[in-house]
Amino acid sequence: MATSHTAKAATLLSDNFNSENGGVGSLNYNAFTNWNVSGGTVDLIGNGFFDLFPGNGLYIDTDGSTNNAGRITSKTAFTFNPGDVVDISFDLGGARRRGQTNSVIVSLGSLFNETFTLPANQALTTISRTINVTTLTTANLAFEGVGGDNVGLILDNITLSRTTTSIPEPSAWLGVLALGALGTVSISKRQLQKVKAKA
Repeated sequence: MATSHTAKAATLLSDNFNSENGGVGSLNYNAFTNWNVSGGTVDLIGNGFFDLFPGNGLYIDTDGSTNNAGRITSKTAFTFNPGDVVDISFDLGGARRRGQTNSVIVSLGSLFNETFTLPANQALTTISRTINVTTLTTANLAFEGVGGDNVGLILDNITLSRTTTSIPEPSAWLGVLALGALGTVSISKRQLQKVKAKA
């Protein structure tokens, strides 16, 4: 008997930082709704405050103003099961200053770790990655600036989503099989009755 799979997609985290700090930028900001600054510092900029990418609301400079690039880690730890498909999407842009390249490390526990390096003049660019989960994993999403010169890549529009594929429980299939068996018995009885009637 063929099994039936049901896919269900869910957004686990979505953040564009526009509601942070009342919509006002702040250097060395550490009061994020969805994130802990777990190392170094980051700047919340935009909306006319060190606005390197006008028209994009607020966003993060991943190398704050203390000569110590920052790391933000999701406050929520997410649990993924074998068979889950995880999608990560975010915007990265160049530092727009000093004409140098900068890097950010993006990680999701043991499921994902990649370093992204962009030139200073890089426009905000959407980056997406898809991960197929093979083992039960609990992980936090993290973005870590590399360096320490107060000039880092720009981060915005983060989305983390999961698609789960469920298979009906064995008990459910037993119920289906039982109904099928009853139907077969009922048909057999009717056929037997027809044979007797003809005899």
